[in-house]
Amino acid sequence: MPNLPKKSLQEMEVKYFIKDPADIEKKLKELNASLLSERTYELNYRFDTPDGKLAQQMQVLRLRQDRSTTLTFKSTADPNSEVSSRQEIEFEVSNFQAAMLFLQALGFQVSFIYEKYRTIYQLGDCAIMLDELPYGNFIEVEGKNVAAIKKASQSLQLDWNSRIKLSYLALFYKLKEKYGLKANHLVFKELDCRQIPVEDFFTALTNGH
Repeated sequence: MPNLPKKSLQEMEVKYFIKDPADIEKKLKELNASLLSERTYELNYRFDTPDGKLAQQMQVLRLRQDRSTTLTFKSTADPNSEVSSRQEIEFEVSNFQAAMLFLQALGFQVSFIYEKYRTIYQLGDCAIMLDELPYGNFIEVEGKNVAAIKKASQSLQLDWNSRIKLSYLALFYKLKEKYGLKANHLVFKELDCRQIPVEDFFTALTNGH
């Protein structure tokens, strides 16, 4: 990860499904947003206990490799918040393979793998992540509070009512169930969504907000 502004231990964010990432980038440049990280490939490993204890508690233990390697723990999200709000503890580690062995030695195992390409901007008090996943393109808006996230969303002409609080993993499972997908992981070589109306799916998903 680049040298982003220091993050608190509380992660607050929302995501939106977007059809045209180029249009969002155009808006960001018009708003004089700062490019913090150019488009970068990410490989993410989710870990859990053999009985899935972390998933049952809606917690995340993740090892990520992009331009560096980071280890992350996320607590259960607050169900009453307007945004996805949860404790996040994240730090950089020097050796990906050693970190993998370390987690396995503690009894954790890889439960899920997902890939994406991410571009990061800074807009005011918010980090703006443009994410390209096997099932579509998204924008994540992360800020220090709900007001800052709403402001950035409005600046980018994003419909607050179409915001998504679910994780990419939760979205994958919903999409998989809806269309009977065979993929076990959210990786480009396994998931081909060209024949799936993902725009209709995500539009329907956000109608409940």
